[in-house]
Amino acid sequence: MTTKPKAKKFRIRRSAAPGGTSGSADSASAGVRPAAAQAAQPAATPPPTNVTEQQRASSERSQAEPRPKPSPQPTPKAAPPRPLKGQVDSAQAVESENTIDAIKREGLTGRQLRMARRVAQKHNLPATSDYDAVRLLREKGIDPFKRSNMLELVVPKSDANAVSEDSSGETKVQLPQTLQPAKQTLPSTDLSPAQRRDLEIGQMQRDIALRRRKKMLLLLTRLSFFVILPTLIVGFYFYRVATPMYASKSEFLILQADNAGGGIGGLLSGTQFATSQDSIAVQSFLESKEAMLRLDRDDGFKSHFSQEWIDPIQRLPVGASNEAAYKIYSRIVSIGYDPTEGVIRMEVSAANPQVAAQFSTSLISYAEQRVNDLSETKREDQMRDARLSFETAQEERSNAQEALVTLQQKGSILDPEGVIAGKRSRITGLEVQIQEKELELAALQDNPRPNRAKVDGAKGDIQRYKELLSRLNAEMIDASNGENSLAQLAVRIQLSQADLASRDMMLQSALQQMETTRMEANRQVRYLTTSVQPVASEEASYPRKFENTILAFLLFSGVYLMISLTASILREQVSS
Repeated sequence: MTTKPKAKKFRIRRSAAPGGTSGSADSASAGVRPAAAQAAQPAATPPPTNVTEQQRASSERSQAEPRPKPSPQPTPKAAPPRPLKGQVDSAQAVESENTIDAIKREGLTGRQLRMARRVAQKHNLPATSDYDAVRLLREKGIDPFKRSNMLELVVPKSDANAVSEDSSGETKVQLPQTLQPAKQTLPSTDLSPAQRRDLEIGQMQRDIALRRRKKMLLLLTRLSFFVILPTLIVGFYFYRVATPMYASKSEFLILQADNAGGGIGGLLSGTQFATSQDSIAVQSFLESKEAMLRLDRDDGFKSHFSQEWIDPIQRLPVGASNEAAYKIYSRIVSIGYDPTEGVIRMEVSAANPQVAAQFSTSLISYAEQRVNDLSETKREDQMRDARLSFETAQEERSNAQEALVTLQQKGSILDPEGVIAGKRSRITGLEVQIQEKELELAALQDNPRPNRAKVDGAKGDIQRYKELLSRLNAEMIDASNGENSLAQLAVRIQLSQADLASRDMMLQSALQQMETTRMEANRQVRYLTTSVQPVASEEASYPRKFENTILAFLLFSGVYLMISLTASILREQVSS
């Protein structure tokens, strides 16, 4: 690996100190020039102190001339005289001067000139100035501004310590020097490359500043036309033209009747979830066109907002349609329902505080009527069904009872079973008496000499009991046969009694159901309770002047920004 050597920096002053001729530049120049040339060269006249930088640069550009190449002579006995300033000795000198002038107009930097000087010294070229070094290197075909390779920096020792010796054996270093102007000349109209560059940079800066001012002026014009002017118009309307509106706030909630019974239905009673549907229904009703029409019919909603002293934007035209009135109604009536608390908050605005309070009171009364209508309809439906069922049960029970009475009246016997049981008991009693009489007759006949009268009497009694028994048996046979038999009548009466019993049970169930429905209907009653009554305000609530103006400014700014971005994107797409 080769380490890059460090080259020493050549810091040579380009101009001698004013008023002295023994500076470093003069001494260096004396070391380069031959002795005869120094004798022939006239002393340099120091420039005046009041010459400007531009004149000094023009003098240096106009009076600079190339120096002839020093040619080493073995026996320098007498050096030829050097031509004075402004004189030329050959066409080569004229061409060299033209080339140096062209190189000066290129606007090379000091770093490039120092690099060219070092390269010329490396190649042992007799350069009299930095520009002459550039000219000589270009004539040799060497790029004076090309960076050296790291391997080229490592040179042999003999080349690194190369020096030139003259015929007298004196060693001298070939360093380019900057010549001082020999005399003061008039300033030239031509500008140096640095001055021209500064002039062009200043012109570009002025053009940029001018374009920037124009763009800023156009931006301010657009902002004024599209943002500031509309904002001022809106602010003027809110502060000077808009009619103040007075708001009346109120709060109310819908409650459910206390649930005396238990069960699942009583779990949600007393909470906001039990009346959430009714609250939402009331909110929708108050925001509907129906409520607006009732308010106009009762309190003159349209006539209030059609007054001439109301500003044109908020004023309702005379004879306006219901749709136009409903737009204003939707703007002045604000209703919100909080499901967590179950409270309905309402705000009504009007041009008069008393009118706003009256509108709010009327709307609350409308809501209360609507709540009663909703719950009453439900209660009436339930009670109507229960009442109809009870009346049907009563009617059927009456029909069953009438059928039983008809059967009882048809056989003229209220209790056929009792009649049959009585006859059976009589037949049984006659049979017992006949057996007793037969036993008594047998006892009399067992006597050898029975009493004839007692025997005849016993026989007569037995005969009479048997005739009565035969008659009772005949009656029993007649009651059990035919259409009007007691047995058939008894069965029909039993069926009628069973039907009557079932109708009694159905009637009792219908009565109990109707009572339960009545209690449920009472539990479904809704009550609208006003927690905050509407009160007429003393100060106007609307319009909110400052907030509305700031909102208008932000709105116009956002619209302008969106339009600007869209236009920029479209312009970029079209240009690309």
